[in-house]
Amino acid sequence: LASMSVKEILQSLVDDGMVDTDRIGTSNYFWAFPSKALHARKRKLEELESQFAESSQKKEALRKSIEKSKIGREDTVERASLIEELVALQQKKEQLKAELDKYRECDPDVVEEMRQTNKVAKEAANRWTDNIFSIKSWAKRKFGFEESRIDKSFGIPEDLDYID
Repeated sequence: LASMSVKEILQSLVDDGMVDTDRIGTSNYFWAFPSKALHARKRKLEELESQFAESSQKKEALRKSIEKSKIGREDTVERASLIEELVALQQKKEQLKAELDKYRECDPDVVEEMRQTNKVAKEAANRWTDNIFSIKSWAKRKFGFEESRIDKSFGIPEDLDYID
């Protein structure tokens, strides 16, 4: 504290809200009223009391909710047997779902979807084959290359043809 100047200490008190400051003309004036700290503590106390009351209400509402949700969930023989039955039915559902997934490839919707996908793929392959033939034709006309030389240069298989 000895190393701090009066200006630094006052600025620290102003920053903490314990001292007020104002510039009047060329001078800075500092003041503190004892009632200001008292009022600040009262406001803080009221705020904390309000939060406490809110939290108490929430706690009570949650406690009531817990009590309400326990009604009808008492551990009884009937409830235990129903829980066991539920677990068994959930396992059975999973087994049936796994079995159904095994036969998924025979599902008419899946088969039709595969047919459509194959049709689109076939059309795309034929379109690209057509593009290759067009480019080869253009290269033969433009540069006078032989077809076998174009195929060899670009790695085009000799048996390239449309898909039926």
